[in-house]
Amino acid sequence: MSKITVTIARAAAVLAGAACLAISATAIAQGTADLPRTADGRPDLNGTWDNGAGIDFLRPQAIGASICLRGCEEQAPPASAAPASPPPPPDRPIYRPEYVAMVKDLEERQVETDPVLRCFAPGVPRIGPPDKIVQQPHEVVFLYDDVSGSFFRIVPTDGRGHGANPEPSYLGDAVGHWDGDTLVVETINFNGETWLTDDGSFHTPDLRVVERIRREGDTLHWQATAYDPAVLVEPWELRPRTAFLTGVELVEGAPCIERDIDHIVDGSHHDNPR
Repeated sequence: MSKITVTIARAAAVLAGAACLAISATAIAQGTADLPRTADGRPDLNGTWDNGAGIDFLRPQAIGASICLRGCEEQAPPASAAPASPPPPPDRPIYRPEYVAMVKDLEERQVETDPVLRCFAPGVPRIGPPDKIVQQPHEVVFLYDDVSGSFFRIVPTDGRGHGANPEPSYLGDAVGHWDGDTLVVETINFNGETWLTDDGSFHTPDLRVVERIRREGDTLHWQATAYDPAVLVEPWELRPRTAFLTGVELVEGAPCIERDIDHIVDGSHHDNPR
């Protein structure tokens, strides 16, 4: 092969690579350009988002025309039926050795100790991605329809910091800012009476949670990291979750009322893989 032929071949390869890069850059730019935006140029997060929350906490199973919440193994379909796909492995924080036994005890006594089963707010990040977002230039409002009721969070995005002396609360004190097209929400000042997630994953009042929310088409991507060095070995980065834009509006949920506490037979309970 002559030097001229080799030179031409190399030039063609370089041009082809440049063309691929140009196409990729164009595709990314096109995707960004297609992203719905508000009047101030921010990604439009407004809408109702189906994120699989609510009664999914109980892992309901469809058996024929019925919905089973507990004791589903006894009502399992015939062996000839296609086996259901196994749930994902639990997503749990890693605790310092001196707190492992405490977490295990809370988990074993969940029906007695879980704040959600007493109608309290789930807390953050346990509450997960919002079910509805109302976005304004200076703030974003998150609405939730969770197991223990309806909740809301008001997240300022106008550059202000956390309140000087806010009252500790179940959902904490949140402030937000934009990192490019990603909404970043930092929440502190919790009351320490909620769990990070299911099955005994407690936290201290010094918990800090950072959520990152971005929109891609009609999909909302939610990621959260919990920082609580007093009890956690390392920051806990939750498994990312997605939500999908839906036309189904939120409705008023039924009130959460403790009706069965006096009728507990034993401490058995379901495993929560979320």
